[in-house]
Amino acid sequence: MWKRACDTAARCIAEEKEYNKQRWDKSHMEPEFKEGDQVLVSTLNFNNLKGPNKMRDSFVGPFTITKLIWKNVVEVKLTEEFSRKHPVFPVSLVKPYFQTEEEKFPSKKKNPTPPGIVKVKDTLAL
Repeated sequence: MWKRACDTAARCIAEEKEYNKQRWDKSHMEPEFKEGDQVLVSTLNFNNLKGPNKMRDSFVGPFTITKLIWKNVVEVKLTEEFSRKHPVFPVSLVKPYFQTEEEKFPSKKKNPTPPGIVKVKDTLAL
């Protein structure tokens, strides 16, 4: 009886692992980085930044990728402020840097130019 219970538990765990893997793979895409890309680095493991945790920026940068170690690990060129940090980060702690809104949201429609602003004279009537 004990052996059957262990076999059933092992089978259920294996089925759940496979189910969760399929769900993750269906919706998750790792960003494709290449050398020279600008990225922001998460401050999750930076414990030497000044100020309280809730007031710190979640990401710092932008930094330039100098080397792809594997498809999920990048090396970045850190600024002088972060020079004591190890420059290798997993892609889970890195996100792409966009300079403009058009780069960040390429399919977003641009708003038409606003109509001319009419200046109204301020008067006070009693």
